[in-house]
Formats: sequence, structure tokens, C-alpha cells
Amino acid sequence: MPGSLEPLDVGVQIPYHFRCPISLELMTDPVTVSTGQTYDRVSIESWVATGNTTCPVTRVPLTDFTLIPNHTLRRLIQDWCVANRSFGVERIPTPKQPADPAMVRSLLNKASCGSTPLHSRLSALRRLRGLARDSDKNRSVISAHNAREILLSIVFSSMDSEPSELNHESLAILSMFPLSESECAFVASDPERIAYLVSLLFHSSIDVRVNSAAIIEIVVAGTRSLELRAQISNADEIFEGIVGILNYPLVYPRALKVGIKALFALCLVKQHREKAVSAGAVEALIDRLADFEKCDAERALATVELLCRIPSGCEAFAAHALTVPLLVKIILKISDRATEYAAGSLFSLCSASEQCQRDAVAAGVLTMLLLLVQSDCTERAKRKAQMLLKLLRDSWPEDSMANSDDFG
Repeated sequence: MPGSLEPLDVGVQIPYHFRCPISLELMTDPVTVSTGQTYDRVSIESWVATGNTTCPVTRVPLTDFTLIPNHTLRRLIQDWCVANRSFGVERIPTPKQPADPAMVRSLLNKASCGSTPLHSRLSALRRLRGLARDSDKNRSVISAHNAREILLSIVFSSMDSEPSELNHESLAILSMFPLSESECAFVASDPERIAYLVSLLFHSSIDVRVNSAAIIEIVVAGTRSLELRAQISNADEIFEGIVGILNYPLVYPRALKVGIKALFALCLVKQHREKAVSAGAVEALIDRLADFEKCDAERALATVELLCRIPSGCEAFAAHALTVPLLVKIILKISDRATEYAAGSLFSLCSASEQCQRDAVAAGVLTMLLLLVQSDCTERAKRKAQMLLKLLRDSWPEDSMANSDDFG
């Protein structure tokens, strides 16, 4: 029952036939199985997913696992909800039905058939894109029909010519799916395919650029071969393209999310971090740090720490006036992981630059570090904080060190 009110407290009982026999809760998406019994979709799917092959009520084996929406019962439940609105009962929404496998198969066949008119292929891809965007269940249905292989073939079908809307639509759908190791290797092992994706990072449409960056990140993260990962991160202008997405002037959350995931994946390849610095990654990271959501901020700080491990990166961060104050300001504000990365970055910067030490002291790092070592954060974060305190001991004003001996 939606809301926090208990049925007995408000004087309204949920009708017996509106309750799911498995969960005993009000059904929000009633479906009927082959035995004629009706259950809430989530409950019966969980029942089957755990290996059960019988009907929970009748114990009769299920002859097939097709779930038929019970629209009549759902409408009755919705009417009952409306009639009992005064008791705090909220109307259940009309659920979107999962994609029909036969329809998905037909759309994929139409999209992949070279003899089908272009507008029909585009229409099929757009319908698939809409379905994929709707739900995880739809994406599972689409993926089960060899969709990724079909989409990959369409994306790379015109590398020698100007990309068409067909390629862009396929790219958009493909960016919603994880790729298998073999599919990642299919892309990563061909320098021409990587160069094609990099070229799309400079497309006039920000959506095409972001979708291409998403595929690059998926491929890098899904490729086990260190040699292939290094080959991707060494592609001409790949870092410039990713940094350009991070620097996109308008507020576009997906651009920030995909851009930082791709930059972090590429920076995990140690030998090409210099290229990230040369492409302006340092400025982009610091300028955008306040715009990232929590998970993305963690990834951004992890990337900062990675780039601080190379001399050119450390120098570039030290030269940016906002680096040290920002790292000090957020050291305890995001998460334990973010704290580790921020403390590690500050340690690298302060180890390399006396000016960074003075900037950190001026920004109030002493208070933050003393709070950090007394907090419930991870041992690794505390260890980094203690190392930084020891490094900066000679930089503190004398009056601020009166009670800090315990943290040496």
C-alpha cells in the first residue's frame, strides 16, 4: 500500500483479490501465469529467477513463463485506490509493458537489412532507442536478440565515408549496453575503428560526441589487454576530444558523467597521462570539480590523484590557483573515497612544491587534517592525512601547533 499509513489504522482493508499471493501487498502490475493465477510482476519474476518452476499457489508446473498483463484487475485496483484516496491511498500508475520479443526481433531485422529503405531502417532504430531508454527489462530483451553485434556492424559500416544518421542512432543505442570482452576486443584491436570513434568526439552534435565517448569508455574498461588499452589511449586527439566534452559550455549532466568516466579510464594507462595534461585535462578537472555529482566527483578526484603522480601533472595542478583551496575545502565533504583521493593529491602537490604547502596552510588544511585523523574514515585516508601533517609540520604557524603533537 503506497504511503506510510497502515490499513488497520485508517479503517480501510485491501481487498483480498488485490493482494499478491506471494508478497501479500497491493499489486501494482498484476500479471497472469499459465495456471491462471495472478501475481504482481515483480514478485513472480523474483520467484522464477530463484529457480522455481511451479505456480506458487497451485504448485502445478508452469508450462511456460509468459506473463500476461491482467489489465482488468489493474483497472479495478486503480479504481479502488481512487475511491479510497481520502484514507491516504495513492493511485497505482499504469505500468509500461516490457518490449515484445517478436517486435524487437522484427525491428532489429529491419534495421540491419541493407535492402530496406533508409527511412524505415532509421524508424526501426529510433523505436529500439526509445524501448532501450524505457527500462532495464527492455534492454535485456533487446540484448538477448544479438543486438550489440548488429549495432556494432552498423556503427562501423561507413568508416570510409561521412557518418549518417543510421550510424548515429546505432551509436546512441549501443552506448546504453555493456559490451562483452570479445566485443570490446573487436573495437580495440582495430586502430581504424578507434580513430573513427575519436573523430566523432569532434562532431557538431554534443549527443554524438557523448555517445562516442561512452563507447570509448566501455571499450577501455572492458579490455583486459594492457597493450590494447595503451593503444587506445595513444590515439591521436583522443584526450582533446574527451576534455572538449568536459568543457562543453552549457549545463549537460550526461556530458560531465560520460566525460569523467572516459578520462579516468584513459588515465589509468600510466604511460599516456602526459597526453591528458597536454590536452588540458588539469584545467577541465579543477574548473568542473564543483559541478560533478557525488559518484562523478569521486572519479574526478581519483583522476586528479593519478595525474598528480607525474611531474607535468603535478606542475600543472600547482600552477592553477584554485587547486589547493578546492582540495582542502572538499576533503571531508563528499565521501571516504573522495577524502582519500583529495588527501593523496594534496600530499603529492605539497611534496613537490613549497608554495602548495603555504597555500594549503592558508586554506585551513591543518583543521581539516586533524578532524580527518579523528574521524571514522578509512585507515588509508588517515594514513595519508598523517603523512601530510608530518610533511607540513614545519609550515604551521607556531600557535596552531600547540595541541598537534599527538598527530605527528
